[in-house]
Amino acid sequence: MSQIQHSAVHCINPDCQSPYPQPWGNKFCNSCGATLLIVNRYVPLQRLGAGGFAQIYTVWDTKTKTEKVLKVLVEPSPKAQELFSQEAAVLSSWHHPGIPKVEADGYFQVKLAHPQPRQLHCLVMEKIEGQTLEQLQTKYPQGCPQDLILNWLIQTLNILEDLHRQKIVHRDIKPSNIMLRNPSQSALSQNQVVLIDFGGAKQMSGGIFASPSNSTRLFSSGYSPPEQIRGAAVTPPADFYALGRTMIELLTGKYPGDLEDPMTGQLKWRQAVNVSPQLADLLDEMIQDDARARPANTEIIKKRLTKITQKSQAPSILSQFKQTVGQAKTNLTETGDKVSNFFVKIVYGIGKIISQIMDGIVNTILFTLSTIFQALKACVDIIWTMILAFMGACVGTVTGYFLAYKTTVGVEIAGLVSQLLPAGSIPHSRIVFASQILLFAVAGMGTSWGLTLAGGFGQKRRYLIGSTMGVIGYSLGWLVLQLITPSGVGEGLVALILISVSLLTLGLGLRSHHIVHSFMAAFGTAIVFAGAVTLLQFSPATFFLDHAPNWKDLPLLMGFFGFLGVFVSFWLGVSNYVVVPWLRLLGWR
Repeated sequence: MSQIQHSAVHCINPDCQSPYPQPWGNKFCNSCGATLLIVNRYVPLQRLGAGGFAQIYTVWDTKTKTEKVLKVLVEPSPKAQELFSQEAAVLSSWHHPGIPKVEADGYFQVKLAHPQPRQLHCLVMEKIEGQTLEQLQTKYPQGCPQDLILNWLIQTLNILEDLHRQKIVHRDIKPSNIMLRNPSQSALSQNQVVLIDFGGAKQMSGGIFASPSNSTRLFSSGYSPPEQIRGAAVTPPADFYALGRTMIELLTGKYPGDLEDPMTGQLKWRQAVNVSPQLADLLDEMIQDDARARPANTEIIKKRLTKITQKSQAPSILSQFKQTVGQAKTNLTETGDKVSNFFVKIVYGIGKIISQIMDGIVNTILFTLSTIFQALKACVDIIWTMILAFMGACVGTVTGYFLAYKTTVGVEIAGLVSQLLPAGSIPHSRIVFASQILLFAVAGMGTSWGLTLAGGFGQKRRYLIGSTMGVIGYSLGWLVLQLITPSGVGEGLVALILISVSLLTLGLGLRSHHIVHSFMAAFGTAIVFAGAVTLLQFSPATFFLDHAPNWKDLPLLMGFFGFLGVFVSFWLGVSNYVVVPWLRLLGWR
C-alpha cells in the first residue's frame, strides 16, 4: 500500500461525527469508539461514495494483502435488508469473470454500540480496477463507435446468459452499472465487461434465494421497462430493455429520456447516429414497451449480433460516390502528366459539395415524410375514436332509454333516487323524471366503451374502470343538472358536461398527464356546447327538465350523447397530440 493509505483510516459508523481521518494502527475510532479493524481482517481506507441504500468504501484485506470494496447498508428498513442480502447471495454463490468476486464469508454483520445500538450489514467484494461506461462516455460526447458498442453488448449478453440461466434478473442495467476492467495488454475494445450492483437482482422462481411473490418496486428512470416501473413481475426481457436503452445512450451520447418522442414516448435516435440498420432494428426491438415484443432470450440476440458482425455492409450510393471521387483523385494525382493537381482538387471539392447536398436533400425528405406520416396517423386515430365514441354513446342511449322508460327498472330507480336525495333538493315536479339517471348512466357507459374500444391515444383499455367512471360521471352530471333552476339551464348544461366528461376521461387508461387530458376534454367540450346553445338559442338541458322523453325524442337523445362523445374524442386528440407534447418539451413528464 501507499504511504497515504497507511496514514489514514475511515470509520464506517454512519452516526460517527468525525469518521475521517483516523490514525493508522488504531483499533477503535477516536470519535465514536467503533471498531476500525472489521471482523479482524478489513481496514477501511476511504469512502468511495454511496450506492442505493449503502455506503461504499475501499478496504485493505490484511489476509490477502489486497484492496477490496466494502458495501455497508445504512438503510434499516426490512426491504433494504432483503435487497442487500439478495445481492450477497447472488455474488457469493455465482462465480463469473463478468461479476465482482465475493468469498463465502464476504457477507457479515457488524454490531455498533455508540451513539445508539445498531447492526450494520456488510458485503466485501473484489475491487474492479477500471471505469464504468458512464465515465467512459465522457470521452465520446458525440457517441461511441459502433464496434465498441457491439463488443460491450456481446460481452454483457454473455453475462446475462449465465445470470438468466440461474433464474435471476439484474433489474438495474445502466451505464453506471457496467464496468470495463483495465487490461494489462489489450486494446480498449478488448476490455472485459463487468456487471456490477446486484442490489436489485430478482429471483424469478426458486433458486439461490427466496423472494416474495410480488416484485419489489425498484427502477431506474430512463432505463427500466414499463412492467418494472409498475411493480409487476419481471422476466429476462426486462434486462434486454434496459440494456438496449443503455447501448442507445452510448451510441448517441444522450440520456434516453431526452430522446423520447413527445407524442408517442418512443425513442427517436436512429437519425442522430450512423449505425448499422440491422443493429438499430435489434435495439429498437429490445426497447419495445410490450415485453412480449422483445427478444425472449439471449440466444436470439446473440444470433442476430453474429449476423451483424459477420455480414459485410454493402456501401450506399453516396459512399460509393465519395469512394469513386477519392479514387479518381488518387489516379489523377499519379498521372500528373495528364491532369493538374488543381483540377483534381476542383473535382474532389465538387464531389464533396454534391455529396453534402444529396445528404441534406435525403434528410429533409425523410423528415418531411415522417412529419406527414405522424400527422396522418394522429388524424386517423382521432377520427376512429370519434366514430366509435359516437356509436357507443348511441347504443348506450338506446339501451338506457329502454331500461329507464320501458321496464320496471326505471320506476325502481326513480323511487330509490327520491328516497336518497334530501327533501326539497330537487323540485317535486322533477322527481317523477328521476329514472333519467339510468338513461344518463348507461349512455356514459356506452360512451366509455366506445372510447376504450377505439384504443386511441395510447390507452391501456381498462374497460371495467372506464365503464365505472362513465356511469359515475354521467350520473353526477344529471344530478347537478337537476339541482340548477330552470333559469340556469345554460349553466346546468356546462356543469353537466364538466363533471361527466372529466370523470369519464380520468377512467380511461391514458398513459400519462391524466389531469391535463381531463381538463382539456371537459372544458373544450363544454365550450363547444355552450357556443352552440348561444347560437341556436336552444339547450338540450331544458329537454331533460321538462318531460320524460318518448320514442320520437330518441333521435335527439342519441344526437346529444353521441356528439358529446365526438367532441370528447376530438379534445382528447388535441390534448394527446398537441398539448401534452409541448408539456413534455417543457419538462413536465
